[in-house]
Amino acid sequence: MTRQAPRRFDLRGWSAEDLANPYPIYRHYRETDPVHLGPANASGTNTWFAFRYDDVTSVLSNRCFGRGDTQFSSVVPTECAALRRIVSNWLVFLDPPRHTRLRSLLTREFSPQVVTTLRPRVAAIARELATAMASSPTVDLVADFAAPLPILVICELLGVPRQDRIWLRKQAMSLQQASSGRSGNYAEAETAACELSDYFRREVQRRRREPREDLIALLVRAKDRGGSLTDDELIATCVHLLTAGHETTTNLISKSVLALLRTPEVLGELRANPELMPVAVDELIRYDPPVQMVTRWAQRDQVLRGRSIHRGEKLVLVLGSANRDPLLCPDPDVVRLDRRPNRHCGFGIGIHHCLGSALARAETEIGLNELFRQLPGLHLTDEPVQFAPDVVFHGPERLTLTTCAGGSDA
Repeated sequence: MTRQAPRRFDLRGWSAEDLANPYPIYRHYRETDPVHLGPANASGTNTWFAFRYDDVTSVLSNRCFGRGDTQFSSVVPTECAALRRIVSNWLVFLDPPRHTRLRSLLTREFSPQVVTTLRPRVAAIARELATAMASSPTVDLVADFAAPLPILVICELLGVPRQDRIWLRKQAMSLQQASSGRSGNYAEAETAACELSDYFRREVQRRRREPREDLIALLVRAKDRGGSLTDDELIATCVHLLTAGHETTTNLISKSVLALLRTPEVLGELRANPELMPVAVDELIRYDPPVQMVTRWAQRDQVLRGRSIHRGEKLVLVLGSANRDPLLCPDPDVVRLDRRPNRHCGFGIGIHHCLGSALARAETEIGLNELFRQLPGLHLTDEPVQFAPDVVFHGPERLTLTTCAGGSDA
Protein backbone atom coordinates (compact mmCIF):
# COMPACT_ATOMS: atom_id res chain seq x y z
CA MET A 1 0.00 0.00 0.00
CA THR A 2 1.29 3.45 -0.91
CA ARG A 3 2.01 5.64 2.10
CA GLN A 4 -0.16 8.61 2.89
CA ALA A 5 1.35 11.88 1.79
CA PRO A 6 3.36 13.52 4.59
CA ARG A 7 2.32 16.90 5.95
CA ARG A 8 5.44 18.39 4.40
CA PHE A 9 6.92 17.18 1.15
CA ASP A 10 10.61 16.29 1.38
CA LEU A 11 13.24 14.90 -0.98
CA ARG A 12 14.40 12.31 1.52
CA GLY A 13 12.84 9.54 3.55
CA TRP A 14 10.97 7.87 0.69
CA SER A 15 10.04 4.19 0.96
CA ALA A 16 11.13 1.79 -1.77
CA GLU A 17 7.48 1.44 -2.83
CA ASP A 18 6.99 5.17 -3.24
CA LEU A 19 10.29 5.63 -5.04
CA ALA A 20 9.08 3.08 -7.58
CA ASN A 21 5.85 5.08 -8.05
CA PRO A 22 5.97 8.67 -6.74
CA TYR A 23 2.97 9.79 -8.78
CA PRO A 24 0.20 9.27 -6.18
CA ILE A 25 2.22 11.46 -3.79
CA TYR A 26 2.55 14.13 -6.46
CA ARG A 27 -1.17 13.96 -7.21
CA HIS A 28 -2.02 14.65 -3.57
CA TYR A 29 -0.04 17.90 -3.54
CA ARG A 30 -1.07 18.92 -7.05
CA GLU A 31 -4.70 18.72 -5.99
CA THR A 32 -4.47 20.03 -2.41
CA ASP A 33 -1.40 22.29 -2.08
CA PRO A 34 0.14 22.91 -5.53
CA VAL A 35 2.66 25.50 -4.31
CA HIS A 36 3.79 23.82 -1.12
CA LEU A 37 6.12 25.07 1.61
CA GLY A 38 8.48 22.23 2.49
CA PRO A 39 11.07 21.99 5.26
CA ALA A 40 13.64 24.79 5.42
CA ASN A 41 17.19 23.88 4.46
CA ALA A 42 20.11 23.72 6.89
CA SER A 43 20.65 27.48 6.70
CA GLY A 44 16.98 28.17 7.46
CA THR A 45 16.03 29.21 3.92
CA ASN A 46 12.49 28.31 2.84
CA THR A 47 12.10 25.58 0.22
CA TRP A 48 8.95 25.59 -1.94
CA PHE A 49 7.64 22.87 -4.27
CA ALA A 50 5.50 23.53 -7.37
CA PHE A 51 3.41 20.61 -8.67
CA ARG A 52 1.15 21.98 -11.45
CA TYR A 53 2.11 22.19 -15.11
CA ASP A 54 1.25 25.87 -15.62
CA ASP A 55 3.20 26.93 -12.51
CA VAL A 56 6.23 24.83 -13.43
CA THR A 57 6.40 26.08 -17.02
CA SER A 58 5.79 29.67 -15.90
CA VAL A 59 8.76 29.58 -13.52
CA LEU A 60 11.02 27.83 -16.05
CA SER A 61 10.41 30.74 -18.45
CA ASN A 62 10.73 33.48 -15.83
CA ARG A 63 14.12 35.21 -15.55
CA CYS A 64 13.16 36.28 -11.99
CA PHE A 65 13.98 32.70 -10.99
CA GLY A 66 17.60 31.64 -11.60
CA ARG A 67 19.85 28.67 -11.11
CA GLY A 68 22.25 30.48 -8.79
CA ASP A 69 25.52 28.54 -8.53
CA THR A 70 26.48 30.59 -5.46
CA GLN A 71 23.40 29.41 -3.59
CA PHE A 72 24.09 25.79 -4.54
CA SER A 73 27.74 26.02 -3.55
CA SER A 74 26.71 27.41 -0.19
CA VAL A 75 25.22 24.04 0.80
CA VAL A 76 28.42 22.14 -0.08
CA PRO A 77 30.85 21.98 2.86
CA THR A 78 33.77 24.39 2.53
CA GLU A 79 36.28 21.53 2.93
CA CYS A 80 34.98 20.01 -0.34
CA ALA A 81 37.07 22.35 -2.48
CA ALA A 82 37.17 20.21 -5.63
CA LEU A 83 33.42 19.54 -5.53
CA ARG A 84 32.62 23.22 -5.03
CA ARG A 85 34.96 24.21 -7.87
CA ILE A 86 33.35 21.73 -10.28
CA VAL A 87 29.71 22.42 -9.39
CA SER A 88 30.10 26.20 -9.45
CA ASN A 89 31.25 25.96 -13.08
CA TRP A 90 28.62 23.54 -14.39
CA LEU A 91 26.48 24.90 -17.18
CA VAL A 92 23.30 23.69 -15.49
CA PHE A 93 23.99 25.89 -12.45
CA LEU A 94 24.93 29.06 -14.30
CA ASP A 95 22.86 32.13 -15.08
CA PRO A 96 23.49 34.62 -17.92
CA PRO A 97 25.90 35.93 -19.02
CA ARG A 98 28.19 33.02 -18.03
CA HIS A 99 25.53 30.50 -19.05
CA THR A 100 25.07 32.16 -22.46
CA ARG A 101 28.80 32.18 -23.19
CA LEU A 102 29.39 28.52 -22.32
CA ARG A 103 26.18 27.18 -23.86
CA SER A 104 26.88 28.95 -27.16
CA LEU A 105 30.23 27.15 -27.28
CA LEU A 106 28.61 23.73 -26.88
CA THR A 107 25.31 24.11 -28.73
CA ARG A 108 26.72 23.31 -32.18
CA GLU A 109 28.20 20.02 -30.93
CA PHE A 110 24.80 18.81 -29.68
CA SER A 111 22.64 20.11 -32.53
CA PRO A 112 20.11 17.77 -34.19
CA GLN A 113 22.28 17.83 -37.33
CA VAL A 114 25.33 16.56 -35.43
CA VAL A 115 23.23 13.95 -33.63
CA THR A 116 22.01 12.67 -37.02
CA THR A 117 25.61 11.94 -38.01
CA LEU A 118 26.09 10.00 -34.74
CA ARG A 119 23.08 7.72 -35.23
CA PRO A 120 24.95 4.93 -37.12
CA ARG A 121 27.55 4.74 -34.37
CA VAL A 122 24.90 4.74 -31.62
CA ALA A 123 23.10 1.92 -33.46
CA ALA A 124 26.32 -0.10 -33.73
CA ILE A 125 26.98 0.21 -29.99
CA ALA A 126 23.37 -0.67 -29.14
CA ARG A 127 23.49 -3.68 -31.46
CA GLU A 128 26.72 -4.90 -29.88
CA LEU A 129 25.29 -4.65 -26.36
CA ALA A 130 21.96 -6.28 -27.26
CA THR A 131 23.71 -9.14 -29.08
CA ALA A 132 25.83 -9.83 -26.00
CA MET A 133 22.68 -9.94 -23.85
CA ALA A 134 21.05 -12.51 -26.12
CA SER A 135 23.42 -15.23 -24.94
CA SER A 136 22.18 -15.00 -21.32
CA PRO A 137 18.74 -16.20 -20.19
CA THR A 138 18.61 -13.47 -17.51
CA VAL A 139 20.09 -9.99 -17.70
CA ASP A 140 20.24 -6.76 -15.73
CA LEU A 141 19.06 -4.15 -18.19
CA VAL A 142 20.78 -1.31 -16.30
CA ALA A 143 24.23 -2.90 -16.05
CA ASP A 144 24.14 -4.68 -19.43
CA PHE A 145 22.53 -2.08 -21.68
CA ALA A 146 21.02 1.13 -20.30
CA ALA A 147 24.19 2.31 -18.54
CA PRO A 148 26.89 1.25 -21.04
CA LEU A 149 25.12 2.59 -24.15
CA PRO A 150 25.11 6.32 -23.27
CA ILE A 151 28.45 6.25 -21.47
CA LEU A 152 30.12 4.61 -24.47
CA VAL A 153 28.61 7.28 -26.71
CA ILE A 154 29.73 10.17 -24.48
CA CYS A 155 33.20 8.62 -24.16
CA GLU A 156 33.50 8.66 -27.94
CA LEU A 157 32.29 12.26 -28.11
CA LEU A 158 34.77 13.32 -25.44
CA GLY A 159 37.51 11.23 -27.03
CA VAL A 160 38.42 9.25 -23.90
CA PRO A 161 39.33 5.54 -23.95
CA ARG A 162 36.45 3.07 -24.13
CA GLN A 163 38.07 0.89 -21.49
CA ASP A 164 37.75 3.70 -18.94
CA ARG A 165 33.94 3.63 -19.06
CA ILE A 166 33.38 1.45 -15.97
CA TRP A 167 35.68 3.60 -13.85
CA LEU A 168 34.16 6.81 -15.21
CA ARG A 169 30.62 5.66 -14.44
CA LYS A 170 31.65 4.69 -10.90
CA GLN A 171 33.16 8.15 -10.32
CA ALA A 172 30.13 9.87 -11.84
CA MET A 173 27.76 7.95 -9.58
CA SER A 174 29.91 8.79 -6.54
CA LEU A 175 29.82 12.45 -7.51
CA GLN A 176 26.03 12.21 -7.56
CA GLN A 177 26.02 11.42 -3.84
CA ALA A 178 26.08 15.18 -3.26
CA SER A 179 22.64 15.45 -4.89
CA SER A 180 19.90 16.85 -2.68
CA GLY A 181 17.87 13.70 -3.30
CA ARG A 182 20.59 11.33 -2.13
CA SER A 183 22.51 10.62 1.04
CA GLY A 184 24.50 13.83 1.11
CA ASN A 185 27.74 11.82 1.25
CA TYR A 186 29.97 14.78 0.49
CA ALA A 187 33.18 12.92 1.37
CA GLU A 188 32.53 10.33 -1.37
CA ALA A 189 31.53 13.07 -3.82
CA GLU A 190 34.65 15.11 -3.01
CA THR A 191 36.90 12.11 -3.65
CA ALA A 192 35.21 11.55 -7.01
CA ALA A 193 35.51 15.25 -7.86
CA CYS A 194 39.27 15.10 -7.22
CA GLU A 195 39.65 11.92 -9.29
CA LEU A 196 37.65 13.27 -12.23
CA SER A 197 39.39 16.65 -12.13
CA ASP A 198 42.79 14.95 -12.32
CA TYR A 199 41.59 12.61 -15.08
CA PHE A 200 40.29 15.38 -17.33
CA ARG A 201 43.25 17.64 -16.59
CA ARG A 202 45.47 14.89 -18.03
CA GLU A 203 43.15 14.58 -21.06
CA VAL A 204 43.35 18.35 -21.62
CA GLN A 205 47.14 18.22 -21.51
CA ARG A 206 47.09 15.33 -23.98
CA ARG A 207 44.99 17.40 -26.44
CA ARG A 208 47.55 20.18 -26.30
CA ARG A 209 50.33 17.73 -27.17
CA GLU A 210 48.32 15.71 -29.70
CA PRO A 211 45.56 17.76 -31.39
CA ARG A 212 42.49 15.77 -32.40
CA GLU A 213 38.78 16.23 -33.11
CA ASP A 214 36.58 15.66 -30.07
CA LEU A 215 34.66 17.68 -27.48
CA ILE A 216 37.63 18.08 -25.14
CA ALA A 217 39.76 19.36 -28.03
CA LEU A 218 36.99 21.83 -28.93
CA LEU A 219 37.06 23.27 -25.41
CA VAL A 220 40.86 23.39 -25.36
CA ARG A 221 40.98 25.23 -28.69
CA ALA A 222 38.37 27.72 -27.47
CA LYS A 223 40.48 28.51 -24.42
CA ASP A 224 43.83 28.57 -26.20
CA ARG A 225 42.49 30.92 -28.89
CA GLY A 226 42.16 33.52 -26.18
CA GLY A 227 38.54 32.81 -25.30
CA SER A 228 37.18 33.57 -21.87
CA LEU A 229 36.97 29.92 -20.82
CA THR A 230 39.00 29.40 -17.64
CA ASP A 231 40.85 26.20 -16.69
CA ASP A 232 38.30 25.53 -13.97
CA GLU A 233 35.42 25.97 -16.44
CA LEU A 234 37.12 23.69 -18.95
CA ILE A 235 37.64 20.85 -16.46
CA ALA A 236 34.19 21.28 -14.89
CA THR A 237 32.52 21.21 -18.31
CA CYS A 238 34.24 17.92 -19.16
CA VAL A 239 32.98 16.41 -15.90
CA HIS A 240 29.50 17.81 -16.51
CA LEU A 241 29.34 16.40 -20.04
CA LEU A 242 30.31 12.99 -18.66
CA THR A 243 27.74 12.95 -15.86
CA ALA A 244 24.86 14.66 -17.65
CA GLY A 245 25.68 12.76 -20.83
CA HIS A 246 24.92 9.34 -19.43
CA GLU A 247 22.89 9.22 -16.21
CA THR A 248 19.73 10.83 -17.60
CA THR A 249 19.71 8.55 -20.63
CA THR A 250 20.42 5.48 -18.51
CA ASN A 251 17.32 6.22 -16.44
CA LEU A 252 15.25 7.08 -19.52
CA ILE A 253 16.09 3.83 -21.30
CA SER A 254 15.53 1.72 -18.18
CA LYS A 255 12.18 3.29 -17.33
CA SER A 256 11.04 3.22 -20.95
CA VAL A 257 11.65 -0.53 -21.18
CA LEU A 258 9.87 -1.00 -17.86
CA ALA A 259 6.85 1.02 -19.03
CA LEU A 260 6.64 -0.77 -22.37
CA LEU A 261 6.88 -4.24 -20.83
CA ARG A 262 4.09 -3.25 -18.44
CA THR A 263 1.91 -2.03 -21.33
CA PRO A 264 2.18 -4.84 -23.89
CA GLU A 265 -0.50 -3.30 -26.11
CA VAL A 266 1.69 -0.21 -26.64
CA LEU A 267 4.78 -2.37 -27.21
CA GLY A 268 2.81 -4.42 -29.73
CA GLU A 269 1.82 -1.25 -31.58
CA LEU A 270 5.48 -0.19 -31.71
CA ARG A 271 6.57 -3.58 -33.00
CA ALA A 272 4.00 -3.31 -35.79
CA ASN A 273 4.83 0.36 -36.48
CA PRO A 274 8.50 1.02 -35.61
CA GLU A 275 8.28 4.43 -37.27
CA LEU A 276 6.30 5.52 -34.18
CA MET A 277 9.34 5.14 -31.93
CA PRO A 278 10.23 8.89 -31.88
CA VAL A 279 6.65 9.66 -30.79
CA ALA A 280 6.83 6.89 -28.21
CA VAL A 281 10.09 8.20 -26.74
CA ASP A 282 8.60 11.66 -26.33
CA GLU A 283 5.57 10.16 -24.58
CA LEU A 284 7.77 8.02 -22.33
CA ILE A 285 9.71 11.14 -21.31
CA ARG A 286 6.40 12.73 -20.34
CA TYR A 287 5.08 9.64 -18.62
CA ASP A 288 8.09 9.01 -16.37
CA PRO A 289 10.88 11.57 -16.83
CA PRO A 290 14.42 10.62 -15.80
CA VAL A 291 14.85 13.91 -13.92
CA GLN A 292 11.84 14.40 -11.67
CA MET A 293 12.68 17.83 -10.28
CA VAL A 294 14.78 20.91 -10.99
CA THR A 295 15.58 23.81 -8.70
CA ARG A 296 15.34 27.56 -9.11
CA TRP A 297 16.10 30.41 -6.70
CA ALA A 298 14.02 33.57 -6.46
CA GLN A 299 16.10 36.54 -7.64
CA ARG A 300 13.45 38.92 -6.34
CA ASP A 301 10.18 38.69 -4.41
CA GLN A 302 7.53 36.81 -6.40
CA VAL A 303 3.95 35.58 -5.98
CA LEU A 304 3.04 32.13 -7.32
CA ARG A 305 -0.57 30.95 -7.04
CA GLY A 306 -1.09 33.34 -4.15
CA ARG A 307 1.99 32.22 -2.20
CA SER A 308 4.68 34.82 -1.47
CA ILE A 309 8.16 33.56 -2.42
CA HIS A 310 10.86 35.91 -1.20
CA ARG A 311 14.19 36.74 -2.79
CA GLY A 312 16.77 34.05 -2.03
CA GLU A 313 14.23 31.31 -1.37
CA LYS A 314 14.43 27.97 -3.14
CA LEU A 315 11.72 26.65 -5.47
CA VAL A 316 11.74 23.00 -6.55
CA LEU A 317 9.78 22.39 -9.76
CA VAL A 318 8.35 18.86 -9.79
CA LEU A 319 8.57 17.98 -13.49
CA GLY A 320 7.20 14.49 -12.87
CA SER A 321 4.04 15.96 -11.37
CA ALA A 322 3.66 18.65 -14.05
CA ASN A 323 3.82 15.99 -16.77
CA ARG A 324 0.96 14.08 -15.12
CA ASP A 325 -1.24 17.17 -14.73
CA PRO A 326 -4.67 16.57 -16.34
CA LEU A 327 -4.53 20.19 -17.54
CA LEU A 328 -1.61 19.16 -19.80
CA CYS A 329 -3.26 16.14 -21.38
CA PRO A 330 -6.15 13.68 -20.89
CA ASP A 331 -5.43 10.31 -19.23
CA PRO A 332 -2.04 11.52 -17.95
CA ASP A 333 -1.34 8.24 -16.08
CA VAL A 334 -1.57 6.23 -19.31
CA VAL A 335 1.07 5.76 -22.05
CA ARG A 336 -0.52 6.83 -25.34
CA LEU A 337 1.06 7.20 -28.76
CA ASP A 338 -1.45 9.75 -30.07
CA ARG A 339 -0.35 12.79 -28.04
CA ARG A 340 0.56 15.30 -30.73
CA PRO A 341 1.84 17.78 -29.93
CA ASN A 342 3.29 16.53 -26.64
CA ARG A 343 4.12 19.67 -24.65
CA HIS A 344 5.75 17.97 -21.69
CA CYS A 345 8.54 19.59 -19.68
CA GLY A 346 10.59 16.43 -19.15
CA PHE A 347 13.75 18.10 -20.48
CA GLY A 348 12.96 21.54 -19.07
CA ILE A 349 11.92 24.74 -20.84
CA GLY A 350 13.64 28.03 -21.52
CA ILE A 351 17.34 28.83 -21.50
CA HIS A 352 18.11 25.72 -19.42
CA HIS A 353 16.33 23.29 -21.74
CA CYS A 354 18.51 20.17 -21.73
CA LEU A 355 21.46 20.73 -24.07
CA GLY A 356 21.75 17.01 -24.83
CA SER A 357 18.04 16.31 -25.33
CA ALA A 358 18.41 15.49 -29.04
CA LEU A 359 21.20 13.01 -28.26
CA ALA A 360 19.25 11.46 -25.36
CA ARG A 361 16.18 11.02 -27.59
CA ALA A 362 18.28 9.44 -30.34
CA GLU A 363 20.05 7.06 -27.95
CA THR A 364 16.74 5.98 -26.43
CA GLU A 365 14.95 5.61 -29.75
CA ILE A 366 17.79 3.60 -31.31
CA GLY A 367 18.42 1.64 -28.12
CA LEU A 368 14.79 0.56 -27.77
CA ASN A 369 14.55 -0.43 -31.43
CA GLU A 370 17.71 -2.55 -31.26
CA LEU A 371 16.79 -4.06 -27.91
CA PHE A 372 13.33 -5.25 -28.92
CA ARG A 373 14.53 -6.33 -32.37
CA GLN A 374 17.41 -8.43 -31.04
CA LEU A 375 15.53 -9.72 -27.99
CA PRO A 376 11.89 -10.25 -29.03
CA GLY A 377 11.24 -12.45 -25.99
CA LEU A 378 12.29 -9.83 -23.44
CA HIS A 379 10.13 -10.06 -20.30
CA LEU A 380 10.05 -8.86 -16.72
CA THR A 381 10.87 -11.37 -14.00
CA ASP A 382 9.21 -11.76 -10.61
CA GLU A 383 12.14 -9.95 -8.97
CA PRO A 384 11.09 -6.52 -7.64
CA VAL A 385 12.53 -3.56 -9.53
CA GLN A 386 15.16 -1.87 -7.36
CA PHE A 387 15.07 1.92 -7.68
CA ALA A 388 17.99 4.11 -6.65
CA PRO A 389 17.36 6.01 -3.39
CA ASP A 390 16.89 9.29 -5.26
CA VAL A 391 13.58 10.85 -6.22
CA VAL A 392 15.28 13.57 -8.29
CA PHE A 393 17.57 11.60 -10.64
CA HIS A 394 15.03 8.84 -10.83
CA GLY A 395 15.52 5.34 -12.15
CA PRO A 396 16.19 1.68 -11.34
CA GLU A 397 19.52 0.56 -9.92
CA ARG A 398 18.77 -2.91 -11.22
CA LEU A 399 16.15 -4.22 -13.65
CA THR A 400 16.23 -8.01 -14.09
CA LEU A 401 14.74 -9.34 -17.33
CA THR A 402 14.51 -12.67 -19.09
CA THR A 403 15.57 -12.75 -22.72
CA CYS A 404 13.13 -15.47 -23.78
CA ALA A 405 9.32 -15.81 -23.68
CA GLY A 406 7.73 -17.05 -20.50
CA GLY A 407 8.66 -14.33 -18.03
CA SER A 408 6.22 -12.28 -15.95
CA ASP A 409 4.33 -9.28 -17.30
CA ALA A 410 3.55 -7.98 -13.82
